[in-house]
Parts: sequence; structure tokens; C-alpha cells
Amino acid sequence: MTTPEPPHTLDALCLLADLPKRTVRYYIQLGLVARPEGETRAARYGARHLDQLLTVKKWAAAGLSLDRIRELLAGEAPAVPDPGPRPGQVVVRSHILLDAGIELVLDPSRAGLTPAQLRALCEGLTQLLTHVRREGATE
Repeated sequence: MTTPEPPHTLDALCLLADLPKRTVRYYIQLGLVARPEGETRAARYGARHLDQLLTVKKWAAAGLSLDRIRELLAGEAPAVPDPGPRPGQVVVRSHILLDAGIELVLDPSRAGLTPAQLRALCEGLTQLLTHVRREGATE
């Protein structure tokens, strides 16, 4: 049998979540994070509070508004948008030459394609290009 995790003070919770006290209190006030057990200096926070804070922090960093986060916490399916590259971030792109002047540029990490799928895409685009050129020649 495991012993329950000792509850955290507000200072300890803020340190674990890497958030200022003011932000944590604001999230509690908005109902994004559950109220602590106890009041004032006796208030204690557990693992559930830390999980809630980290979830709100992650979604806020992804660009969601606090209103949208509240909706998601209420049970809507979380469709967290990809924030995309940020200034200063290194982004690797693949450039695939389909033909003279026609190049496919993709970000493999965001495209979600396996190498086999990428090959199939390139082959399909090459065939489509050939078809379009043939159709254009007959018009």
C-alpha cells in the first residue's frame, strides 16, 4: 500500500509548474484549476492541481484562449492547434524536385508521412504532372 503524496504549498506548486503565484491564483479564480484544500496559509495542493496547471499551461502555450481552455476542460474534444515554427526555431524542410521549376517543399515532422507514403506522394504527383502536360498538349 502506498502512502498518499504529501500536499504542496502554493510556493511549491508554483515552483513545480514554473508559474508565478499570481497566475496560479488567477487560474483558480477562473475555475481552470480546482480550489485548494484548506484556506489561506493552510491551503494545500496535490498532484491533481499540478496536472491541471500543466494542462492549462500547455494549451495556453499552444495559443488557446482561456475561454477555449475552459470549454475543453468542461469536456469538449481537445483540438490543440499546432503553433508552427517560432522565430529563432530551426526548421528542417525537404525539397523534392518533381520537374524543372516544380518543387515540393514539406516539413517531415509536421507532414506525418512515412517514407513509403512520401515516395507514393512523389510518384503520384509526377504522374499527375505528366497527365496535365498531356491534356494541355491536346487542347
